[in-house]
Amino acid sequence: MRIFVQYRAESRRMCQRMLTEQRKRHLLSLLKQDGRIVAKSVAAGLGLSEDTIRRDLRELAAEGLLQRVHGGALPASPAVGTLATRLSIGAADKAAIGRYAASMIRPGQTVFVDGGTTAMQLVNHLDHRLMATIVTHSPLVAGALADHAVDVLLIGGKLFKHSMVSVGVAALRAVSEIRPDIFFMGVTGVHPTAGLTTGDPEEAAMKRAIADTAAELVVMASSEKIGAASHFVIAPIERTDILITPAGTDQDSSTQFTALGVDVRRV
Repeated sequence: MRIFVQYRAESRRMCQRMLTEQRKRHLLSLLKQDGRIVAKSVAAGLGLSEDTIRRDLRELAAEGLLQRVHGGALPASPAVGTLATRLSIGAADKAAIGRYAASMIRPGQTVFVDGGTTAMQLVNHLDHRLMATIVTHSPLVAGALADHAVDVLLIGGKLFKHSMVSVGVAALRAVSEIRPDIFFMGVTGVHPTAGLTTGDPEEAAMKRAIADTAAELVVMASSEKIGAASHFVIAPIERTDILITPAGTDQDSSTQFTALGVDVRRV
């Protein structure tokens, strides 16, 4: 009898695990299909409590499979991986974005170039003869400009190794004294309601400070970042003046951003 009871208990646990796994697969399928999950609606549709769905979302978020937001979840950005990993994601898209961004810089301008893989593509496509001033908090960007005619101003501070950029008090203080014509900003997520996001609070503060001093904010976002979100908000999407994104970006997403006053350049 005791063995039978133990067997039934183990069977119940196995069924519960299967049901949980099925729910999670369903949630990920909805996220891929709709681009978001509303916990209340999903719970009602499945005849389950919101607590059950929220628990599933917490566990999926812990696995890095989605980003929890108020009331549900959004796709998690793959752009929070290591630098080596990010170099292999959307390389063609980033090259097209970098080429277009580089063409926007005019002689005599002072522009701030963010760190990251897309920013490096901007540098790769910059005219070596261009006479301008490039400000950056990325030692990689600064080093890549060593054989260019541009003047380079490198912002120092604490090195955030994930993105290879300077952050912290010293960097923020230096940024407050610069008024660039354009800030070419990289992000890990661009979403109409979640806004511009990234995966680190200090990096978010740095990007926000630069955006606040720049005359024009140009956001460079490869396709995997569109509709995705990360933990830390930089600014609302409406703060963006120009969004440079790949030609293959979903037209509905572009229309959403345009409706919010963003000039979307699909390149």
